[in-house]
Amino acid sequence: MFHVEHDSTDESAEWVHDAIERVFGDRADLARQYWTSLGTDGVERGLIGPREVPRLWERHLLNCAVVGELVPDGASVVDVGSGAGLPGIPLAIARPDLTVFLVEPLLRRSVYLAEIVDALGLTATVVRGRAEQPGVVKEAGGADVVTSRAVAPLEKLARWSLPLVHEGGVMVALKGSTAQDEIDRDRTALTRLGAVNPEVVVCGQGVVQTPTIVVRAERAHRSHRPARRSAGN
Repeated sequence: MFHVEHDSTDESAEWVHDAIERVFGDRADLARQYWTSLGTDGVERGLIGPREVPRLWERHLLNCAVVGELVPDGASVVDVGSGAGLPGIPLAIARPDLTVFLVEPLLRRSVYLAEIVDALGLTATVVRGRAEQPGVVKEAGGADVVTSRAVAPLEKLARWSLPLVHEGGVMVALKGSTAQDEIDRDRTALTRLGAVNPEVVVCGQGVVQTPTIVVRAERAHRSHRPARRSAGN
């Protein structure tokens, strides 16, 4: 499957090599197979831009895998808009205790995901469809954690993500430096959608040079949700 060799790598940086070993442990070779696939098949199939190849470890694999700090042992995880498998596949590699669902609507991406999951022998299921579709919710819903990366603004993301986790489950959205601004902007909508305790969390400190910024929010229990106003009020 991994038929093209490429020389450009950011693993030559000592900290990257150390981080790979710390994050992936005895499954580092699986992570390297995935890295090779992204840099070859992923580029050829339009899943990863060629300019990303020299920084796949830092900006993609490690950036995603460190989010495992927020995922409980043995959890079920739904990765919304998985694309080339980020962050779902790095999580499945680093954390074999997890059960991962990769939700992706586009055929060419879901085909790639199925191929790489099979090649690496991961405990992951590819679900083709959009997160909000009833069939997807039926197959992948009730999870402990839902992840996403570069998928949508926070309000829309919460609307898609929260129905996929059980009450008390957690939404983990990989964001950038504007994460707190998104929370402040969408706080009222998040409350309406049943998201509680939204906060910015930083993952991978002391492991990667640029820690990963995420928005974490819980799905409220029904008894804790604000009451809807009646039409006469």
